[in-house]
Amino acid sequence: MMMTPEIPTNGLTLILGGARSGKSSFAEQVARESGKTVTLIATATAGDEEMAERIRKHRASRPAEWQTLELPLNLGRKLVIPLAEIVIVDCITLLVTNVLLSLPEDMPGETVLQKVQVEIDELIAAQARLGGQWLLVSNEVGLGLVPPYPLGRVYRDALGWANQALARAAGRVIFMVAGIPMVIK
Repeated sequence: MMMTPEIPTNGLTLILGGARSGKSSFAEQVARESGKTVTLIATATAGDEEMAERIRKHRASRPAEWQTLELPLNLGRKLVIPLAEIVIVDCITLLVTNVLLSLPEDMPGETVLQKVQVEIDELIAAQARLGGQWLLVSNEVGLGLVPPYPLGRVYRDALGWANQALARAAGRVIFMVAGIPMVIK
């Protein structure tokens, strides 16, 4: 039986990994096993029927007593009252996507990075202001190939920067590989 790494009961924990590495399941397991109140902040938007179905399945799989907030942008600004003892943000990957897609296509990459920086800084400030245990889920993009098109490179850079900023602010960073959590900070 695999041991679950110790997770701080206050502050930020960043949970990174590739697609289908078990990031969200791990965050939800930590929250379920804690016995604490939980708010899940979902950043996904249903851009097509496949994504809408994924969102429906995720909603149905969560415990009924968990509060769910669907916030695709401006999380830090919109979160003004304490939410629960544990807050799961699932996920930073889609949050950065939402920032990128909210901007004009010809927006310079440096401006995109600034907008993402504001979003992440406000999220970190919200946790500091509201307190509690926050589990942030994000994809690690630094292990793949360089995207062959400019928008993909801007996205990879923006998410990579966001992950670095969150890792600096986090008390614990977990890297998920094939469903196995590894503590890297």
